[in-house]
Amino acid sequence: MKEKRFPRSKIGWIWDNIKGLRGMLIIAMIGTVLYNFLQLTVPFFSQLIVDRFLTGENAGANFDAHRSEFYTLIAAMIGITLLRALIVYLDCMAYEHVSQRALYRIRNFLFEKIERQDMHFYNEYRTGDLMTRLTGDLDAVRHNIAWVIRMIIECFALFTAVSIYFFSMNVKLALCILALAPVIFVIVFCFRKKVAPMHQLLREKHAQMNTAAQENISGNRVVKAFSREDHEIDKFDQINREYAETNKKTRLVWVKFFPFVETCANLLPVVLLWVGGTLLMQDEMTMGEYVAFSGLMWAIANPMRLLGNILNEFQRFSAAADKVMEIYYSEPSIVDAPDAIDHPDRFIGKVEFKDVSFSYEDSDLPVLSGISFVANPGETIAIMGETGCGKTSLIQLIPRFYEPTSGEVLVDDLNVNTLKLRQLRTSIGMATQDVLLYSDTIDGNIAYGDSNLTKENVVKFARYSAADEFVSKMPDGYNTIVGERGVGLSGGQKQRISLARALAIRPSILILDDTTSAVDMETEKQIQKSLSELDFPCTKIIIAQRISTTKKADKILILQDGKISEEGTHDELIRKNGYYAELVRLQTGQEVIQ
Repeated sequence: MKEKRFPRSKIGWIWDNIKGLRGMLIIAMIGTVLYNFLQLTVPFFSQLIVDRFLTGENAGANFDAHRSEFYTLIAAMIGITLLRALIVYLDCMAYEHVSQRALYRIRNFLFEKIERQDMHFYNEYRTGDLMTRLTGDLDAVRHNIAWVIRMIIECFALFTAVSIYFFSMNVKLALCILALAPVIFVIVFCFRKKVAPMHQLLREKHAQMNTAAQENISGNRVVKAFSREDHEIDKFDQINREYAETNKKTRLVWVKFFPFVETCANLLPVVLLWVGGTLLMQDEMTMGEYVAFSGLMWAIANPMRLLGNILNEFQRFSAAADKVMEIYYSEPSIVDAPDAIDHPDRFIGKVEFKDVSFSYEDSDLPVLSGISFVANPGETIAIMGETGCGKTSLIQLIPRFYEPTSGEVLVDDLNVNTLKLRQLRTSIGMATQDVLLYSDTIDGNIAYGDSNLTKENVVKFARYSAADEFVSKMPDGYNTIVGERGVGLSGGQKQRISLARALAIRPSILILDDTTSAVDMETEKQIQKSLSELDFPCTKIIIAQRISTTKKADKILILQDGKISEEGTHDELIRKNGYYAELVRLQTGQEVIQ
């Protein structure tokens, strides 16, 4: 798999995200080195005690003459052991504090980065995949700071310190014991080449599993409506099985190499017994030195054993960091221009399309071709057409969710590309057919665009959208908690709350995408009447399929194959006897008068 290129290396990226905590991390690293060097003290004191008070020629006399020294050495061993335990505790706390703060900082940054992305980003990335990056992948990054880095330093410091100590005691025995180290390094290097791509694949399988779970949980009503529970359970079982198999294969990679590492580690006591025993019998080393070698044999074997696990965890971090950094360093393509116009005042509401064409990045087929029309301030423009003719794509160009391939979209005679996104979008109220309500109160959902909206105004805008009628009948009224995505409300009720939310920001431009498709004719008539009597100036651009919604519009646009095929008022289009006139006949069942 081709490695991605980022402005910073993975370690450099971590370093950037622990700003303000770097001193603590450096102190923790020094502490790691210190407590591992302190591992030498107990074997060193053991060597002195054995040679001076237990096995030496004058051991008994030395003990009688220097009994206080013997107890001092014992006390020193106990004291240093307790000191080392304290340093280890504080050290682990420091690593954990740094890792948790880095995790908090990166997760906030990633969420902000995701929130500010454009529509191209959301078309490319799956929700489950993004959730994996914000949770499991970030935890692998935290684990790298809290454990992997510490263990690398610990193994290196311990191995180095013990090696130096061994050479200071007996060069021959030290060489014989450390001769196995290069073999371990070769084995671990081969393991790294095998396990790296496995962690990449494992991470992808994990994301697929999360995506499948997220889609099924959010789409539970569709699953139940078609009685597809068993099908979805089987499908998830297959994805879960693939993840489990990949996970097992990844673990088995180390299992294949581990016996060789373990064999080398287990040979160390044999080498000590053989070579050390020979040197001891030849008086080339003392019993105290042999005890010291024996007491520190684990300090050579453990780093060898841990090296594979450390590398395994580092590869897991590497695969996760690639995914996290991909979002971290991503930039939206639709942003404020460097010389963006500051427009703090309210927009008048004029909307104009000048020969606009548009196609999506992942498609060569044009969605819109040569669209030109003007919506003057306060006018109502209705857009009609067959499914897939480009109606929704057209309205998404106004708030710059997408940018036209050619031509210009203007608001108040200013190209939307030259305006600041925040000022442009806060002047546009949008309500779509596919409504998303948050797990909040009805009051909170309506006031979503303006957190300072008073209760009186919330009720006023709910009346505009004919929502107050059903909300006021609920036991908790506007304090009723809406379930996730509006569970518990009908489609028409959700649409009315969505319309109230769009109106609540008092927009200069109101865009409605088939917003009343799920409401009855009487309620729609009430909404149309309210929209014509708003207490603030507003240009309305409405996508609709009902003639009852469009007939009073100042201008009706008929889109066919991405082009405007008809344009005019209700009466004008009937006289043209085209698509609109045919639609009137189909919906009313009557012949139209030409």
